[in-house]
Amino acid sequence: MRISTIQQFNSGVRGIQDNYSNATRTQEQISSGKRILTPADDPVATVRLLQLNQESNRLEQFSTNMTAANNSLTQEEAILNSVNNVLQRVREIAIEAGDGSKSDADRQALATELEQREEELYNLFNSRNARGEYLFGGYQSSEQPFVKNPDGSYSYQGDEGQRSIQIAGSKYVAINDNGKDLFVNVANVNRVNTEADAGNTGSGRISLGVVENKSAYDTTFYPQGSVSIVIGATADSYEIVDSGGNPLTPPVTGQLEENDEGGFTVRYAGVAVTLDGDFAAGDSFSISTGDSTPGSTNRETRSVLETVALLRSTLEDGTSSTEDKLVRRDVVAVSLENLDNAMNKVLGVQTTIGARMNVIESTLTENEEVSLINTSVTSELEDLDYAEALSRLSLQSVVLEASQQSFVRVSGLSLFNLL
Repeated sequence: MRISTIQQFNSGVRGIQDNYSNATRTQEQISSGKRILTPADDPVATVRLLQLNQESNRLEQFSTNMTAANNSLTQEEAILNSVNNVLQRVREIAIEAGDGSKSDADRQALATELEQREEELYNLFNSRNARGEYLFGGYQSSEQPFVKNPDGSYSYQGDEGQRSIQIAGSKYVAINDNGKDLFVNVANVNRVNTEADAGNTGSGRISLGVVENKSAYDTTFYPQGSVSIVIGATADSYEIVDSGGNPLTPPVTGQLEENDEGGFTVRYAGVAVTLDGDFAAGDSFSISTGDSTPGSTNRETRSVLETVALLRSTLEDGTSSTEDKLVRRDVVAVSLENLDNAMNKVLGVQTTIGARMNVIESTLTENEEVSLINTSVTSELEDLDYAEALSRLSLQSVVLEASQQSFVRVSGLSLFNLL
């Protein structure tokens, strides 16, 4: 086979170009510190690197989400601390208001402070986070959750949702708590109606009913719906009868024993009431389950703002008359129980916030460990072995130089040199 001059030149040039390309590529690898410059260098490793890069981006987004969630929960916890501090002060005011030695002016001063505390709670319930979202509006974070109506009552405009954010592949954490569950649906101890029978001949009265034992109330009193306390023949005993006036089975009777406040406490099926005044034989006092009508004070739940507003209005409007003193006693007793229920609910949510923040902290540690592993694997796949690369570059430089010199020698060969 004959080899033409053009073939010799093409073969020599191609050899020089290939060797130069190899040396240049090795120099690029050394300059970048990366073993893989294009997918063709290692297709399998390239796919794995793309997966690791996607995982790294996800972990980075999770880290951002955890920062946002932690900030939101930290702010909510601080606000709930403020709420509990205000409720504690309202409770102290309620105790002071129950002091019979207070004058009308003293009670007005307490009512004035309660008005400020009520406004403070209202503002706290409408708190926003750093992004301008309402913390206690549920999913409706852009709308003010609590609104004060023209008649002085309050309405909740949010929903019962709880927003969550993803902090890991299959892990979500709640970043808020809706105001309805937290501040509106607070257990109301005064969930029964009480009334003195119009035909009573004595001057006795019955206090607001208080549910002391919810389990007994739910299982025994609520199914009955209504009972009456009937004063005995000697006016110092009582019997509890059903709504039709029939004795219960077994009969429920007792003696009227004076309590520390001068009244007579009667307990039945988890409900406690106080009778005051002078009774006549046959006087009757009814106790019935409350209703769910909006605005009713005998609902199963009563919002924090309603409790504070009721206490404030009682102090504002009350006088030193015997009836007003008894009304204040009843409202103060109910308010104290409801305030305790509200504070316990806030403390319970604070506990869950702490648990959520612990989940965020542990997940952050897990993600950091995964990120370190991914970084290590990425380094093994794409980082260059400098010793091997430098040795290879040295060899490629020698080969390139040899190909150049051999091309010079071969290109100089010609038949004319022999003539």
